[in-house]
Amino acid sequence: MSNIIYPIPPTEIERSLELDIYARFMRHIRLIPHNREEIKILMGIQFVSDMTASSEAHVTKVLVDLGLRTPRFALPAEYLDYVDASMLRDGLEYGAPSASAKELVDYWISIGEDRFAGFKRQYTLLDEDIYVSLNH
Repeated sequence: MSNIIYPIPPTEIERSLELDIYARFMRHIRLIPHNREEIKILMGIQFVSDMTASSEAHVTKVLVDLGLRTPRFALPAEYLDYVDASMLRDGLEYGAPSASAKELVDYWISIGEDRFAGFKRQYTLLDEDIYVSLNH
């Protein structure tokens, strides 16, 4: 069973950018020759990002606002960073999560995603000796 809910088209005519992103995404998703739906979604987001000269995070935000619900694995890292950071803020603070971001996090919890995935970070440390020449 798939854990993916695809977006629905925007209803307002004046939302031409959202409609363009939606149409390109839905058209391209059918053409991707891959068995895993999560990979198809990520590749579709990357394609639309390239075609519209928008960031992957912006394209993902538009699609999530239109109803896209998918596991974390299928979304770009910069959007996941945005959602994780926004969930740490209160509803009235600057940078607080939108309603669709909150719904996406609730969806992740309902499908069994790790509740603390946003807090598990791996930081790379410089693990080599640095030699400084002290010639005066």
